[in-house]
Amino acid sequence: MLRADSEELERGVTTRALGIGSLLLLVVSTYGTFFLARPDRVQGDAARIVYFHVPMAWVAFLAFFVVFIAGIAYLRTRKAIWDHVGRASAEVGVLFTTLVLVTGSIWGFPIWGTWWSWDPKLTTTLILWFLYLGYLMVRAYAEPPRGPRYAALLGILGFADVPIVYLSSVWWRTLHPAPVIGPLAAQQPSASIVWLLLLSLAAFTLFYAFLVAVRVRIEQVGAGLRSQGEVPSYADAPIGSPAPHGGAARI
Repeated sequence: MLRADSEELERGVTTRALGIGSLLLLVVSTYGTFFLARPDRVQGDAARIVYFHVPMAWVAFLAFFVVFIAGIAYLRTRKAIWDHVGRASAEVGVLFTTLVLVTGSIWGFPIWGTWWSWDPKLTTTLILWFLYLGYLMVRAYAEPPRGPRYAALLGILGFADVPIVYLSSVWWRTLHPAPVIGPLAAQQPSASIVWLLLLSLAAFTLFYAFLVAVRVRIEQVGAGLRSQGEVPSYADAPIGSPAPHGGAARI
C-alpha cells in the first residue's frame, strides 16, 4: 500500500513538473514569436506562424510514432498500459494534426490567396488525420479485446503515412515550402530563428508529454473502476439495456 502511494505521488509530481515546465516554455516562446522575431522580408508577419506550425507538426509525428511503438508493444505483451499509452497519444496526435491543418490554412490564405489547396503535403496530412481519427473510432466502438487489438494494428499501419507527409515536399512538386530546419532544409535558417524554433519545439514537446501523462492516468483510473464494477461499461451492456445516467437505450 505504501509503495503504491509512493508511486502515485511520484507520478503526480512528474505530471505537475511537465505541466509547469511546458507552460513556462510556451509563455517564453510565444513572447519571442510576437515581440522578438523579425518579420520575414517576403512573407511579412505571416511567417511568425512557423514558430507554432512546425512544432505542432513535430508533436503530431512524435505522437503517432508513440502510437506505433505502443501498438507493437501491446500486440506482443497484451498489457493494458500500452493500449492506454497508444490511445492517449493518438488523441493528442489528432488534436495537433488538426492544429497543423488550421495554422497551415491561416498561413496559406495571405501567401497563396486560398485557405486550402490539394497540395501533396496538405493532402497527405489530411489522410494522416483521417487515419488516426479512424484509430480512435475503432478503439471507442469496437468491444474488447478486439478494439485494442484492431486499433493497435491500425496505429502501426497508419504510421507509414508519416514519412510520406514529411518527404512529400521533396518527392513531388508542391506549393508547400521545403523543410526549414534539419538535414532536408535547402538552406539553414539564421541563429536567431533556430533558437526560437528549438525553444518552441521543446515547449510543445513537454506539453505533449503532459497531456499524454494526464490522459493515461485517466485511462488507468477508469479501467480500475470498471474492474471493480463501480463504472458500468456501456459497450458490454446487453442490447436494449438503458444507458448509464438515464441516456438512450443501446440498440
